[in-house]
Amino acid sequence: MRWTLKPTPEKNKLEALQKTLQVDASIATLLLQRGIETFEEAKKFFRPSLKHLHDPFLMKDMDKAVARIEKAIRNKENILVYGDYDVDGTTSVALMSSYLKTKHSLVYTYIPNRYDEGYGISYKGINFALENDFSLIIALDCGIKSVDKVAYAKNLGIDFIICDHHRPGNIIPEAEAVLDPKRSDCNYPYKELCGCGVGFKLVQALASKDGKTAKDLTEYLDLVATAIGADIVPIDGENRVLAYFGLKVINTDPRTGIKAILTQVEKTELTITDVVFIVSPRINAAGRMKHGNYAVTLLTEEEPDMAEKYASEINNYNLERREIDKQITEEALAQIEKQKEQKRFTTVVYDKNWHKGVIGIVASRLTETYYRPTIVFTRSGDKLAASARSVRDFDIYNVLEACSVH
Repeated sequence: MRWTLKPTPEKNKLEALQKTLQVDASIATLLLQRGIETFEEAKKFFRPSLKHLHDPFLMKDMDKAVARIEKAIRNKENILVYGDYDVDGTTSVALMSSYLKTKHSLVYTYIPNRYDEGYGISYKGINFALENDFSLIIALDCGIKSVDKVAYAKNLGIDFIICDHHRPGNIIPEAEAVLDPKRSDCNYPYKELCGCGVGFKLVQALASKDGKTAKDLTEYLDLVATAIGADIVPIDGENRVLAYFGLKVINTDPRTGIKAILTQVEKTELTITDVVFIVSPRINAAGRMKHGNYAVTLLTEEEPDMAEKYASEINNYNLERREIDKQITEEALAQIEKQKEQKRFTTVVYDKNWHKGVIGIVASRLTETYYRPTIVFTRSGDKLAASARSVRDFDIYNVLEACSVH
């Protein structure tokens, strides 16, 4: 474990906050290191409230997204809720489809196959929508860089609404609406929502048209809290509010699928750390080892007996994932030692037989071991597939993008 210590706060700020809050210097120091300098900021930190959530219509294109969904419902269009196969994607799809089905019966879900479609929006998924008469696709946790695919769908008469949280490229897809707080032209006050968080803001906006508030939507926050934990986004601002109330739901009245997962663990109350290390890996295992649809099915199941069955299957996938992950990590570490690369500035390893579904975990473990940018390659069909992880202050995405011309 490598700790990065934040600078000691200025003495005058420390004394002022300590006096204002009547707390010990160590508490005041920790608060200042988190950017909390006033009584009101401390109150929000210690007492999260749903009233602290921002107006969803502050997000660029939110009005367009709501209008297009309302039109689809009014015209009885088929709506396809499309998401990535990881925890953030599958919880997003479960959230959006569950909510929309309370308003509209023609709602279906689609998770791309990790192995033959890859990450994000795929041509196969768009063709599926065409063949099954879908005129609107709501893409969650993906799509912000799918310029060509959104254009392809548009030419086929299929509209897209994109709900993403990843950094956009130079060109924004020509969708009906593109919700992403990281857009340079989006003035939404909080930029660190996960994909499920963006999806929740869309649900919040839709519900507001029926006179409902965030308080009426807390049943969906177990999914949002799970995604926040799994995606390792900062737990401050809106994320802190969503995680706080989401954990309350998980510990008091979780949805049937999450309750089924919790029956397999010996914990009476879960923290966000437990969500990261107990709930999330099981949900993720479905997309890694089989198909993300298994996770969505579990998270939307309402019958306890069926949920128990699905949770047991997913738990078995997770046990299988652990064994494969351990084996590949050992092989990768041995490869580094055999090639005498322990003191290099980067780690790049490859084996054609490594399981594509777990190389991301292996990359994380190698980064923890050597603390340097890491890429783990394997073969996927006639191409190479890879997962990359980096270290503080080294943006591996920017580095690889700068090399794209080669």
